[in-house]
Amino acid sequence: MISENHSIYKLFNEDCKCLMKRMPSQSVDLILTDPPYNISQYSTGNISREGKTALNNDIADWDKEKINPVEYVNAFKRIIKPKGNIIIFAGYNQIGEWHKAFDNEFDTFQMFVWHKTNPPPKIYKNGFLNSCEFAIFLWNKGHIWNFLSQDEMHNFFECPICSYPERLKEPFHATQKPLKLINYFINIASNPRAIVFDPFMGVGTTGVSAVLNRRKFIGAEINFDYTMAANRRISEII
Repeated sequence: MISENHSIYKLFNEDCKCLMKRMPSQSVDLILTDPPYNISQYSTGNISREGKTALNNDIADWDKEKINPVEYVNAFKRIIKPKGNIIIFAGYNQIGEWHKAFDNEFDTFQMFVWHKTNPPPKIYKNGFLNSCEFAIFLWNKGHIWNFLSQDEMHNFFECPICSYPERLKEPFHATQKPLKLINYFINIASNPRAIVFDPFMGVGTTGVSAVLNRRKFIGAEINFDYTMAANRRISEII
């Protein structure tokens, strides 16, 4: 464990599968996480641009490790409270696998679209811009849900991708999510003082959002530098 504040947050620099074995049953109100998408296999490398920095088309080494959704079903089901929610970001190449693993385990499996208003350009102009990203929502009957107006509750949200100064330069995380999007999820899918768990914490955006919105946070991350960055970000707002 890297850092611990018993009343607000706990961060663990370890594999989440090991951590979840030690977590009490029905101890988490919201699982909100962004696992690797395993899309490195489709990458064609960086794309050079005249007069500009190269467009990074590679993800990271950690994205090359295969994520198998089946391996997380039992642990997620055990630690989530009966009225809890689960939100999992997923690549287009993974949605079928997550659906096959989780659909029969929860009353609802719903897709959500994040539309990025400033996606990377399509340099070769030979297809659509990659302006949409997906998230899976899972819950059982009676779950916590802070419904807004009908117009505000489409399974669709628009905001820019994470950019500076919010985006970290050191350590850089290729898929750092914008705080605006995570705030939206946390406020709808949990209540103040809830326990939010992110098993693939990265640089800690879920933890920052949880603390800012008066929730408690537990995060797991294998990468030491990311864990330290998450600790810095969260500790600065307490």
